[in-house]
Amino acid sequence: MPSRVSPSGFKPLNETTLFKPLKLGHLDLEHRVLQAPLTRMRAPEESSGVYVCSDINVEYYGQRASKGGFQLTEACPISRLACGYKGVPGIFTPGQIAGWKRVTDAVHAKGGFIYCQLWHVGRATVPDFLDGHPAVSSSDIPITGNALTGAPYANTPPKPMTVEDIQEATKEFAAAAKRALEAGFDGVEIHGANGYLLDQFLHDNVNTRTDAYGGSVEKRCRFPIEVIKAVTEAIGADKVGIRLSPYNYFQDTRDSNPNQHWAYLCEQLASLPKENRLSYVHMVEPRFDEVLDESAKLGSLEKETSSNKNSLTPFRQILAKGDIKFLAAGNYNRDNAAPKVESGDADAIIFGRWFIANPDLPRRLAEGLPLNPYDRTTFYGADPPSKGYVDYPFFEPGSKEVTA
Repeated sequence: MPSRVSPSGFKPLNETTLFKPLKLGHLDLEHRVLQAPLTRMRAPEESSGVYVCSDINVEYYGQRASKGGFQLTEACPISRLACGYKGVPGIFTPGQIAGWKRVTDAVHAKGGFIYCQLWHVGRATVPDFLDGHPAVSSSDIPITGNALTGAPYANTPPKPMTVEDIQEATKEFAAAAKRALEAGFDGVEIHGANGYLLDQFLHDNVNTRTDAYGGSVEKRCRFPIEVIKAVTEAIGADKVGIRLSPYNYFQDTRDSNPNQHWAYLCEQLASLPKENRLSYVHMVEPRFDEVLDESAKLGSLEKETSSNKNSLTPFRQILAKGDIKFLAAGNYNRDNAAPKVESGDADAIIFGRWFIANPDLPRRLAEGLPLNPYDRTTFYGADPPSKGYVDYPFFEPGSKEVTA
């Protein structure tokens, strides 16, 4: 019998595993179409370098909430000195907590769940964004190119963190997690990916330290694991996940052996005591890159790793030994998402661009409805701010069809 299709010509996915319930930590999700952490730079400035959610942010997240659905916030700076971008709401002032509480209330009113992604950008900033303070990192190696101010990162290299700096940042992650719960979030995701602070300790082309936090893979993993322990102790392991990107190129990270090094990290995560063991790990597919297309990225990785088997699957298998759920992100669409879950290679799929353009994405995928195309020019801000943010339509008969 031929596969059923919707009137729009797309196969409905409502009978696939993508729309089966999932226990994620303390949450009972009703489907596995999850919203990615998406930096949109739309929050107004409350004071110098401090951005707070307003009506438009409440509308944006509320639009994308669904009953039993799961959303991740844009990355939220954990402190004033963790910031690197304008228009990004943090989670370190009373005003920010109050702003996010309006967002979480809107999501919960629709029966959805939302986690706050905790962020420290490390060297991916400049003193102009930090009231004159230096950026920090695992080493003094700057990112190539220019910051958003137009100034070369090399003009103000990062300050290598002291052990005391690392310990203080660990405490800040835990304190931010507590503030997130105060703001009504259901939990937090630690940002350990995309070339930001924790990733700057994991990738060996950035972390050139020779102390207890650098050198061997065991030492490079120490800071992220200490953050995980601090955050899980602060709010409970069933409310904590982490994002990782073993194959990341963004922000000038290159690892000499991502397959071996992140396998080690996953072994450590799976063997943590139950009270510190994450409820999930969220990983970015090797094919995804901010600049390179899929074939170019995979070709580059194959050359660098001397392997054509760069895949998230081995990490998923290691984490499963610790009963840690696995979320996959990176160029997923209506065709490749369900097979990834049904094969057992992921428990749920993280969607970014398609969630930006389709506030009702779970419904559209479930029913085989056409998708709104996305507008890349509005991803990181627009004039007016509503453009490409809260003006994408919900599905109505007659909507323009695109193949996704």
